[in-house]
Order: sequence, then C-alpha cells, then structure tokens
Amino acid sequence: MGWSIPILRVAGIVVRLHVTFLLLLAWLAWSYYSQGGSAVAAGRIAFILLLFLCVLLHEFGHALAAKAFGIHTPDITLLPIGGVARLERMPEKPSQELIVALAGPAVNVVIALALFAVVGRSGLMNMDAVEGPNLLVKLMVINVWLVLFNMLPAFPMDGGRVLRALLATRMNYARATQIAATVGQGCAFIFGFIGLFGPWLLIFIALFIYIGASQEAAVAQMRAVSTGMPVSSAMVREFRTLAVGANLYEAVDALLATSQHDFPVVDENGIVAGVLLRNDLIAGLRKDDPTIVVGDVMRRGIPTVTTGTPFDEAFRVMQETGCPAVPVLDRMQRLVGLLTPENVSELMMVHSALPRRRLSAAGLAASRPPPLP
Repeated sequence: MGWSIPILRVAGIVVRLHVTFLLLLAWLAWSYYSQGGSAVAAGRIAFILLLFLCVLLHEFGHALAAKAFGIHTPDITLLPIGGVARLERMPEKPSQELIVALAGPAVNVVIALALFAVVGRSGLMNMDAVEGPNLLVKLMVINVWLVLFNMLPAFPMDGGRVLRALLATRMNYARATQIAATVGQGCAFIFGFIGLFGPWLLIFIALFIYIGASQEAAVAQMRAVSTGMPVSSAMVREFRTLAVGANLYEAVDALLATSQHDFPVVDENGIVAGVLLRNDLIAGLRKDDPTIVVGDVMRRGIPTVTTGTPFDEAFRVMQETGCPAVPVLDRMQRLVGLLTPENVSELMMVHSALPRRRLSAAGLAASRPPPLP
C-alpha cells in the first residue's frame, strides 16, 4: 500500500504504518496536550497504541489462519480506521474463507476474555467504564466492540466475508460476492449517513467499505469469466517495443504514434529486459539529459507470464506487483503479447454484452477478427 512505512517483520509478514496513521497520532497528541498537559496526552496516546496493538493482533489472526491453507500474507498496514492484511490470494473454498474471516474477531474474543479474567465481571457489564480510569477495562470493552463491529455484514469487513462464505456454499462464488457486496454497500450508506450527524470516522469507514466492496465484486466477476481461459485469448498482440539503448525521444515518438502507455524493452537478443512506463518516461525527460537512454529509466525485474498461463493467475500477478503491463512469452521465451488493465476491462465488457454465453478460450479466440495479411 502506498504512503506506508515498514516498521518491523514478524513471521515473514511486514508490518507497515500508513502516513495518515502517524498524522492522526500527532494530531491527537497535540490535542490531548492542549487539553490536559503532557501526563494526560501520554496516557491517552498509550491507550490508543494498545488499541492498535489489538487491531494488529486481529490482523495477524487472519494471516496465520490463511497460512494454514498455504496463503502467504506479504504485509499488514495500520490505518486510522483499522488494519488491512494483504493476502496473496483469497481462499478457494468457502469453508477456508469462513475460518480466515472468523480468525480475526476470535483474537479479539481471546483478548477480551483474558482481560475479563483480570478485571472481573463488573468491568464487562459497566459500559461507562470506557470513560473510566481503568486502562484494562477500557481495552476489554473496546475489544468486545471490535468483535461486534467487525461481524456486521458489511463486506469486505469480516462479517461480510462470513456472509459471502455462507452464500458460496449454496451458489457460485461470483453471485455470492455480488450479494455480499450489495449488502456491504447498503451498510456503507447507513454508516455514512450516521457519520454526518455523529462520529465523523464513520464517513471514512463507509468510503472504505463501499470502494472495497465494489472492487472485490469486480475481481470475483473477472475470476468467474476467466476461469480456464489462457492469457493468449485476451492479450494484446499488436504493440511496439523499445530497445534498451534507444534514446528517450524514440520513446516519445512511440508514445505519440500509438495508443500504448507502457512499452516492453528488449535487449539485442530480443529478450525482455524491462518495461518503460509513461510516468518514468516523463520523469526522465524532465532531467533534460541527452545521454539518458530507455534502459536507464525503465522498470527492471518485471514479472512475465506465458501464453498458457491462466488469465486469472496472470491478473493476480499484475495486482501483486502493481505492474500495468505484463509481458507475455511463448514457449521459446519470445515476447508475443502484453497483458494490461485495459485487457481486463475489455474482457469484462465483452462478457457483460454476452450474458447468456460463457466466454471460453476457444469462444473468445474465435470472436477475434483474422489477422491482416
């Protein structure tokens, strides 16, 4: 996630702090200091840090449950509205997603029970204790509320993922996601409306839920459409390449003469050496150095896929690496195509135009016009 700072690595998972989280802490520290001095500010900031420690443990619950099913979690990012564990892929079976979704709230349940064992029954029953002096009581009550809030069916929150997993046991994954996303967007409107008159943080949570639900619904639909389809059926076949030693003005000519935004860069043997992105080209031009060549500003270490790679697998690679143009190679490792976000959008548009036909590799290939002589 952009604008985030790595702070530590635990069990192969990088923990990151988003810049907005740090800004929130700074603003709260100044606000508390203005209200009651350094002692009050230190106490309240300590409570907020302990609260986000509980949020972090919640996310590690998801990550460790996913690891049991062979799913790695590259990083966990702490935001002002909570935490996000970025799984390399979603569980394939509804039962697995159910376990992964419940693992996070289960951590908060364990924390709340452990704190209850320390503070006693009176602390749990007295909800006014959130404003009281007992730090452990505060944390216990907050963890109870975290469980209740996260289990709301507001997809893509934990409760929404539980809803999708249960629906997926009775219908296909894409349909279950669409229903869960619709419910989540409805919850987002409710949160946003309440936030207009109450806690303003609900407005940001509503935006997060609405955007997240829309994106996950689109990804699920794409997976349903592209199941069993190889990359060769939807890749860009006509494109321009650039040589590693080409000057930037050759790249400018290619940019203006074509509809491409990004260009594969090949060496003297025709092997893919990287990809030149439009933004990197513009940044290179601003240096006003005639000695700079394409190889100096291109992105190296770009992932590649083969023509036989499943489309959904290639799309996952594109998402994980953030590369807007993934080169496609044939069996001889020759560059034969490109996979771009536009490919994904076009595939979805074609599918929506043919609602009663299932797009298959053969069907999509047959729909292509014959190549020009």
